[in-house]
Amino acid sequence: MNKDFASAALAAQPFSVLLGARVAEFGDRRAVLELAVRDDLRQQNGYLHGGVLAYAADNALTFAAGTVLGPQILTSGFAIDYLVPADGVLLRAEATVVQAGRSRAACRCDLYTVDRDGVATLCAAAQGSAVVRRSATRG
Repeated sequence: MNKDFASAALAAQPFSVLLGARVAEFGDRRAVLELAVRDDLRQQNGYLHGGVLAYAADNALTFAAGTVLGPQILTSGFAIDYLVPADGVLLRAEATVVQAGRSRAACRCDLYTVDRDGVATLCAAAQGSAVVRRSATRG
């Protein structure tokens, strides 16, 4: 799988299209997803909604896993810790593979918001895993 394939896979996800997510980097056990922070993605206090951060972590973790497992995978679970309120103009989810076998990969993801001056702030951290879909392993 290459970045063009990963970008096409992301574009095939209607929710990702709705959020405006894009693949910034893909390959070598790593995936980076980005999305512009918009007012309609904020919660009542003006910060980026935690659900948007969770979406970005989920997808970045799974895309990173896809660099070693291929495209026929699903998230099997993840946990996220919100570290500071997320505010800025860009959300960047940077995920890497920690360990991978034939059908499962464990990954971690750091989520940053980037302000107008290009300063990145770590706002959340996640870890999770993805597995090869059962139907993909049947012959």
